[in-house]
Amino acid sequence: MQPGIQGRLLQIEKCSIHDGDGLRTVVFLKGCPFRCAWCAAPESQDSEFAFGYGRIITAAELIPEIAKDEIFYFHSGGGVTISGGEPLLQAEFCEVVLKECKSMGINTAIETSASGSYENLEKLLPYLDTVYADIKMVDENEHIKWTGSSNETVLYNISRMSKNYSGNLRIRLPLVPTVNMDEGFIKAAAEFCQNLTRLDFVELLPYHRLGLDTYRKLGRENILASVMPPSREAMEKARAVFHQTAPDIKVI
Repeated sequence: MQPGIQGRLLQIEKCSIHDGDGLRTVVFLKGCPFRCAWCAAPESQDSEFAFGYGRIITAAELIPEIAKDEIFYFHSGGGVTISGGEPLLQAEFCEVVLKECKSMGINTAIETSASGSYENLEKLLPYLDTVYADIKMVDENEHIKWTGSSNETVLYNISRMSKNYSGNLRIRLPLVPTVNMDEGFIKAAAEFCQNLTRLDFVELLPYHRLGLDTYRKLGRENILASVMPPSREAMEKARAVFHQTAPDIKVI
């Protein structure tokens, strides 16, 4: 192990039930290549520690913090999830932490936009039980419009990973009214997922407004400030469209 290797940490959240199986410790890292208009954690985007968000942490400091809750992982089927920002921007740090957690018998997962190099992703796969990968949208021009970056690497990484990764691959689709909830967006995502070699399930994530206060604190404009979360009916319609296009894929 390289105990002195450093990571750029946003925060650690204990006993999460939304970021993988069972009770989990979620390690949120700083830095993301995307600037999604709907981002719920804009303070995670910049790798710098502006406005007091985040700090440097070593692997030697982080691993014991994760291990404190081993008893809860054991009884709930939980573990550790590394999230972002984007973990692939700190692949060497994540590799050290995940490898050590696996050696301790702790279940491991990451939440990723799959926007880093495949080489960085490949470093982590041997030490991961589960990968949650986001697909914001399939159309490249729309992806650039709403996130500021191309999705070419994202789609390539997910497709390649589906052929080579033996763990649980789970796709998440963040659904945002006025952005990516039209039938065409949903169908395109379903068609892409249908062509993946292996896939555990697809999770539809409704947009929420929890990041609005943080935008104000950062002095940043939120262009979706007036957009409300999708209704239950809108989510059910999206689920139905996805299922009609890719009936063999489990959707939650």
